Amino acid sequence: MDNSFALIGIGNIMFCDDGLGIYASEYIKRNYDYSKNLTVLDGGGLGFTLMTYFSEYKKVFIVSTTSEGKNSGDIFRFSKDELMSQGTTRQSANEVEVVQMVEICSILDDEMAKVEIIAMKPDNIIPVEANLTQKVQDNFPKLIKKILDSLKDSGMQLTKKNNEITLKEIIKEYANPTQQIHI
Repeated sequence: MDNSFALIGIGNIMFCDDGLGIYASEYIKRNYDYSKNLTVLDGGGLGFTLMTYFSEYKKVFIVSTTSEGKNSGDIFRFSKDELMSQGTTRQSANEVEVVQMVEICSILDDEMAKVEIIAMKPDNIIPVEANLTQKVQDNFPKLIKKILDSLKDSGMQLTKKNNEITLKEIIKEYANPTQQIHI
């Protein structure tokens, strides 16, 4: 384990708001400059592959959906321990997947990364649609701010680039993929 950090957006863009973590990580990757000790990636449905990140990085930030909160767009930060203490009621595959990976890694690896979850309550994860509901889009800037605050609290300073790639552009690119690769 080294002193690096990973920011991983997880979810499934084909189920509307379920993909908000992926869009958030891509938004950060495309619109901010950051040091080389931060890896920002689209984790999609990594499943058990998440375990490798938990053992390779000092701290892992996961951006996802949550069933916590009363209103769509509510945003939360959870430590690994807070996540584990929330009980067994989970409404999305993302929540179940993250909890299972944290449980397994906690048993297997004494030097597991610190894990922080930054999550938003989705409005709708049912329709098969590569998009975000208006409620989630309206709260997306708050989610990005919460992610940036979490990174800053861990000593990571990101700088906004001059030319913004909008959330709508990112959603459109994911809904209409091409061979173009963004580095």
